[in-house]
Amino acid sequence: MKRNIAKKLAKRKRKISKRLEKRNWSDQPRPMLAGSNICYDVDGRHQAIACGGIGNIHQLALRTGLVDEIDKRLKLLKRHLPYHESDHVLNIAYNYLTGSSRLQDIELLRNDEAWLNALGAEIIPDPTTAGDFLRRFEKEDICRFMEVKNTVRSNIWRKQPASFRREATINVDGTICGTYGQCKEGMDISYDGQWGYHPLVISLHNTREPLYIINRSGNAPSHLNSAYWIDKSLDLVCSHFEKVQLRGDTDFSLTEHLDKWDQRCRFIFGMDAMSNLVKMANAVDDSDWDALEKRPKYQVKTKPRRRPANVVSGGLKMMYSWRFENACV
Repeated sequence: MKRNIAKKLAKRKRKISKRLEKRNWSDQPRPMLAGSNICYDVDGRHQAIACGGIGNIHQLALRTGLVDEIDKRLKLLKRHLPYHESDHVLNIAYNYLTGSSRLQDIELLRNDEAWLNALGAEIIPDPTTAGDFLRRFEKEDICRFMEVKNTVRSNIWRKQPASFRREATINVDGTICGTYGQCKEGMDISYDGQWGYHPLVISLHNTREPLYIINRSGNAPSHLNSAYWIDKSLDLVCSHFEKVQLRGDTDFSLTEHLDKWDQRCRFIFGMDAMSNLVKMANAVDDSDWDALEKRPKYQVKTKPRRRPANVVSGGLKMMYSWRFENACV
């Protein structure tokens, strides 16, 4: 950062700190929010965008080699008229980074001249073109794309300090993704009555980055095909970190794979309270185990506050009573 920019930022921090200092206010004659002399004008030379960090994010994609790696290994287009595979991928990713939730929101960005200039683009794909690109993906293409990201991720991990690579924790879990769509391939009803999908998510807890996301039908159990993707995650992570910890719930206590994983990492899985396991646990001598105490999130410096009692208003009580009575009927 340039010295003059650092000085300006420090000055602004001092000003806002002084402005937010605690003081003994007197009774105010009018509301605090009293702004009135605000004028709006259109600048003929300068442009502004709400998501000012998009330029830095795109530079990160370029310098880490993500753009080149996508174009090198992901072959979905016969000709580039005018877009490459990386253009489509980044266009969709940047759309969601701005807080959008649908492909249709790309239309707002492609009509924003400042946005196009920030990305150095003449034009970007419209929503229909982006949808056509997504429909070109087959299962093999999705797996190849995840490996592209993991290749770039590996290069970034190598550049991290030794403290970062000391220990890694891999989380494994399934998540229910409901959808209101109809006639979508693979949709089914989940255990809690939702129509949709049940993807497997394997992520690195240290940085909260997903390593693999595998879509599955809504009625698929959490552990379905998980062993294969856990092995691939261990192949990726174990080559960069000194210690690796794998954790998940009871669905991932796959006994046929535990010996193999024990040689590669430390794992923490829940176990169903089956009768034989309960019998074995009760047979353990009291001197051979200690109760696990949960560490507090923070240390109370004064004295702990008394938790207030939950209060339900009369209106809520009537509403709960009405729902209960109708449920019984």
